[in-house]
Amino acid sequence: MKAYNINDFAVLIGIDWADTKHDICEHPNHTKKYHYCIIKSKPEALHDWAMSLKQRYPNQQIAVACELKKGPLIYALAKYSHLTLFTINPSSVANYRKAFTPSNAKDDPSDALIQVEILTLHMDKLTVIEPESAAMRSLTQLVEYRRNLVQDSVDLSNKITATLKNYYPQVLELFKEKDTTIFCDFISKWPSLTKAKRAKKQTLLDFFNSHNSHYVHVNEARIASIKSAMPLTDDRGVIEPNQLLVGVLIAQFKVLLKGIESLDKVIKQAYKVQQDKPIFDSLPGAGPQLAPRLLVAFGSNRNRYDDASELQKYAGIAPVIERSGKKMWTHWRYSCPTFLRQTFVEWAGFSIRYSFWAKAYYEQQKSKGKPHNSIIRSLAFKWIRILFRCWKTNTPYDESKYLKALKRRGSPLLKFAVNS
Repeated sequence: MKAYNINDFAVLIGIDWADTKHDICEHPNHTKKYHYCIIKSKPEALHDWAMSLKQRYPNQQIAVACELKKGPLIYALAKYSHLTLFTINPSSVANYRKAFTPSNAKDDPSDALIQVEILTLHMDKLTVIEPESAAMRSLTQLVEYRRNLVQDSVDLSNKITATLKNYYPQVLELFKEKDTTIFCDFISKWPSLTKAKRAKKQTLLDFFNSHNSHYVHVNEARIASIKSAMPLTDDRGVIEPNQLLVGVLIAQFKVLLKGIESLDKVIKQAYKVQQDKPIFDSLPGAGPQLAPRLLVAFGSNRNRYDDASELQKYAGIAPVIERSGKKMWTHWRYSCPTFLRQTFVEWAGFSIRYSFWAKAYYEQQKSKGKPHNSIIRSLAFKWIRILFRCWKTNTPYDESKYLKALKRRGSPLLKFAVNS
């Protein structure tokens, strides 16, 4: 990526954003002047401000610093070609403020000034927001929204399970998977054990068959379990409020599951047209959910990272090494995009089932007494190096080629796999 310096810009601007207004500090380059103003967060106000800058500084670039990487303000300003957006970590601004203001008193105009000072002194260390294509940005948001909805469904499923255990635990034993239509529809139709026991055998069979549950022995076992089940309690003071709550939660759950299903269809279509799709389809264990997430993790800009270590650090997979005097210690990288790190860690976990060397590595580290989470993170570290090479060279991953490379190097990993 291009390295910027302050001489590339006519003016340096810091924005301290808020929901209803934005405090702005404007510093024309090579001057000692600082202009402060406040604009509303409405699209019209942002547009008028951006265009006024273009008129005051014609045919010149303007550097804008903000404590955001995405959001309404970034989306509004990214479309103006005369603005170059720099992102500053909020903790950097807070620490800078604390260094010169021991009381740590926060003031929006002062924070805008701090951003201008950081921009002036450390521009070469700041990240420039360079948007991907519209298709890539759309896919990025879709996969992140889907992951959030999946987490919501897990939380809701746990609430449903906890509530059913209060009065109707038998239904939890009938269905292994809770995030299914058959589970939701069964509880909607028979919200208590009493009502389920009243149902005729044929009615229950028709219900199971209509939901594509055609295994005779499974259905017979379910019906026998229902007919022979003993109620946990007959207390209406327990059953009625819990039954009402389950009805509300199940209604939400069904809407959420349909929403995830609709997102899956849109993601599939958006991912299908990406040029790098063959690379990420070749990854063992990626599948239809993780392959699009891995694709957006790398993006389409091949100049975004110079080497794999940059991505490893940015994603929070590479650990942090600290030294003080004669002491040295390693710890988890705290500041990183959580969703990005989650993507690599989840994929590394799945890859153990589908990749020979990944499984061998897991078993090798496990034999050394390493904990599961540490092994998965170090496996993700290795995978990023491999995938980075595939991405840079536009080459799909080939397990056999990688194993041959390990063999040529005399890798101890292969020896361990053979001996075990």
